[in-house]
Amino acid sequence: MRARNFLLCWLMAALPACQSAYYGAMERFGIEKRDILVDRVQEAQGAQEDGQAQFVNALEQFRSVIDFDGGDLEAVYNRLDSEFQRSEAAATRIRDRISAVETVAEDLFDEWENELDLYTNQSLRRDSEQQLRETRQRYARFIDAMDRAEQSLDPVLDNLRDNVLYLRHNLNSRAVASLRGELDVVNADVDELVAAMQLAIAESERFISGM
Repeated sequence: MRARNFLLCWLMAALPACQSAYYGAMERFGIEKRDILVDRVQEAQGAQEDGQAQFVNALEQFRSVIDFDGGDLEAVYNRLDSEFQRSEAAATRIRDRISAVETVAEDLFDEWENELDLYTNQSLRRDSEQQLRETRQRYARFIDAMDRAEQSLDPVLDNLRDNVLYLRHNLNSRAVASLRGELDVVNADVDELVAAMQLAIAESERFISGM
């Protein structure tokens, strides 16, 4: 029972009650919070890269609906609905990865700052404090870029959802024609999202290189 409880704690490492046990277990394997932070930043970067591809795919599928000119409209709609659901899943993954980064970053910075008082060598203390300040500045630029990318998700998802819902209950050529004016809006939102993700990916690279 004791082993099972520890395993559950490990699996729910994001919960505050289990964070200390998780970090302690990782440290026994020589993995420090800094290493965990780098791993989570890389995971967030990967989620952004995958998200870029997914939202572009969804845009292309929406374009294929708008360009529909005979054939099986329901099959075309079903593909769009599938791409929308994959886009929602990609957005959830991006948000989860950003949240995981924020959790370990806050814990790392708190630990780093608290341990400054343990120094007896003031020169080393000042150097460590300066490194902490610079790391926080790089992190702030990185997480700000991630947050802007995250904020760009909702306009795309909202517009795609509206169009999918409209087609679900109005699956005919007339409905498709009425949505043609929506293509430019969705295209612009996806372009803005991809640009924000590119910036976030670049900032993640800069942050990792400084660690």
